[in-house]
Amino acid sequence: EVESFEINYSCTKYPTIIWKLVGALNASFFAKRGFEVVLFESREDIRYAKTVQGRSINLALSYRGRQALSHIGIEEKIVSQGIPMHGRMIHSTSGKCSPIPYGKKGQYILSVGRANLNKELLTVAEAYPNTELNFSHKLLDWSPETGTMTFLGPDGTERDVQADLIVGCDGAFSATRKQFLRRSRYNYSQTYIPHGYLELTMPPRNGDFAMKPNFLHIWPRNTFMMIALPNMDKTFTCTLFMPFENYEKITTGEELINFFQKYFSDSIPLIGVDALRRDFFRLPAQAMVSVKCSPYHLLDKCLLLGDAAHAVVPFYGQGMNAGFEDCLVFNEIMDELNEDFAAVLPEYSRVRVPDDHAIADLAMYNYIEMRSHVNSRYFLFRKYLDNALHFIMPRTIIPLYTMVTFTRTRYHEAVIHWKWQNKVITQGLWIFGTVSVIGGVCLLLKIGPKKPSVAVEQLWNRGLALKFFQN
Repeated sequence: EVESFEINYSCTKYPTIIWKLVGALNASFFAKRGFEVVLFESREDIRYAKTVQGRSINLALSYRGRQALSHIGIEEKIVSQGIPMHGRMIHSTSGKCSPIPYGKKGQYILSVGRANLNKELLTVAEAYPNTELNFSHKLLDWSPETGTMTFLGPDGTERDVQADLIVGCDGAFSATRKQFLRRSRYNYSQTYIPHGYLELTMPPRNGDFAMKPNFLHIWPRNTFMMIALPNMDKTFTCTLFMPFENYEKITTGEELINFFQKYFSDSIPLIGVDALRRDFFRLPAQAMVSVKCSPYHLLDKCLLLGDAAHAVVPFYGQGMNAGFEDCLVFNEIMDELNEDFAAVLPEYSRVRVPDDHAIADLAMYNYIEMRSHVNSRYFLFRKYLDNALHFIMPRTIIPLYTMVTFTRTRYHEAVIHWKWQNKVITQGLWIFGTVSVIGGVCLLLKIGPKKPSVAVEQLWNRGLALKFFQN
């Protein structure tokens, strides 16, 4: 959500909100609690805009995000407008397709359209009588001591707003966060990864999806990859993730086709040669940034949520879901501490910072898994082994992806549990391999083959092979 909307959100019993998707959702959370909510957006109303600016990676809605949507009563509506994806579909260089389920039968994530979701969230927020929406308003400055905010309106005049609470949901390049950065001992870091993304469109074929629609399609090529998510209009949005230096080497249509012929040959007839050339050279590849900061609050007047607090790279599909869960967590803490902002805000920072930092790191890790590890036999072996153990011991062994995507297990606790069970399973494989080798040796010695030394050597090599396979 790096390039969409910017909103500020004030509250008296009065918040002002600076938003994107998270801000629009959070406005409904506050309005539902009885707060007078005023939202400010720097762009025009997306529901009536003739063109929507910017590009963005498709959204994957999972359990955390659905729980937040359920709180304001639109989960089922959004689900009905999405397409279930039950697993990854891996495309090899030869064109062979291999599915990898996400979890147990019935578990899936949803491909949802960003623009439609944004419109729905705005409409729900606007329906509350205690909510006011303002568009084409740019935040000029605000005071953490007084809660005064100054906006530049569409007619060029300045408008001052007084708020009891300012909630900044204005994305990775947050204007609200600038005040935080002026404070001493404020922790902030941003990291641009060396890869950029570029979007292509795969049109319908004979009036239907060009590929199986209920999967997230991946073309993993070790140092780069392409993915494709289905849309309700039967198109696929294909996103190429690749180092910028690779993009710079492709300067002509012929070089582009040769590149795709080598790495993504099965996609060429589905996208179309002319469309591929048009889309690839239409706009430059976009950068991806990961942002970490702490704390998320300033005095008892301001709070950061969503990408403003924790922009993550998109490879775990948790950017939106983590932002939506922010609203849930803050709402739960409001319940616990009786809406006392002086207590709620620092408690929110204490609870949420370690989780958001954990998902930021997991998103970085998952890029390596998606573009490279899925090609490994050991990765596939461990995937099936972990799922089998989860079936046998559902409370003890839980795949990391399951914890992150299909539960509300705190992100940092999911990482701790993942590292523990990974150590246990790895040690178990070693023990199993060792016992198998020793048992085989004892059996051969008991039977007394003609050349026991040869048989023992073969078994020993099998034990080494197990370790090599594991690596």
